Amino acid sequence: MRVLVLGTSGKTGRALTRALVRRGARVRALVRPGSPHEEVCRAAGADQVAGGDLESGAGLDVACAGVEAVYHLAPNVHPDEVGMARRVVEAASAAGITRFGFHSVLHPDDATMPHHVRKHLAEQVIREVMPTAVVLRPAAYLENLLPMVRAGELVVPYSLDVPFTNVALDDVAEVAARVLTEAGHAGGIYELVGPETLTTRHLAEQAGVPARQISIAEWDAGPGATLSDQTRADLVAMFASYDAAGFTGDSADLGRLLGRPPTRWSDLLRRR
Repeated sequence: MRVLVLGTSGKTGRALTRALVRRGARVRALVRPGSPHEEVCRAAGADQVAGGDLESGAGLDVACAGVEAVYHLAPNVHPDEVGMARRVVEAASAAGITRFGFHSVLHPDDATMPHHVRKHLAEQVIREVMPTAVVLRPAAYLENLLPMVRAGELVVPYSLDVPFTNVALDDVAEVAARVLTEAGHAGGIYELVGPETLTTRHLAEQAGVPARQISIAEWDAGPGATLSDQTRADLVAMFASYDAAGFTGDSADLGRLLGRPPTRWSDLLRRR
């Protein structure tokens, strides 16, 4: 099976490419024309690279030609999430493709987070054009915390004591590869949620490092300093939502689709 993966050069796209190759699929990566990321995609296992632009739609028709499945990974917190989704799914539909996966987010209808709402609207557009599309709704990745663990401290701009059910990236990639290559998933919507409910304080304790909450002003002066106004506003809204209630879901879909116990935080720490 030939699969077109959009967003191949990012961490999720690379993990999905590796998972697809392990299942015997051949991956065509989509990169923006002139992008330096072609070698990154090939190193992950893509044997073909096509040029295409999600913002204009240029090249998507050619990229979709001759593939049997498409997985759409939009850039994080992109303001044109809905437009990109429409351009990609319409190109896939015009090419006769019926296996289509969309990388959404857990709780896409949560109105407290604008970038989640854009995912929700993108889901609607995709399902209108292609009812057979499969939607994956992953929680936040456990791997996002590993750089801070290596640096010796978990530092977050929200409460240390609210619950999270973070998920392992490779578990998400394995499920995405399965739903693209196996029968029986047409029209499915799956929440991909980790098996443990842990606070940031608990995550830090298991990793053997301290945890510290910083203010939004401190975050602005650090990680947020180089972000666009749109991205900053989206992330600040997300942090406020996390601070109020955390970010949790039900792990039943993940374990069932994997056919094995999902990865725990302690498992990931042992592998790092």
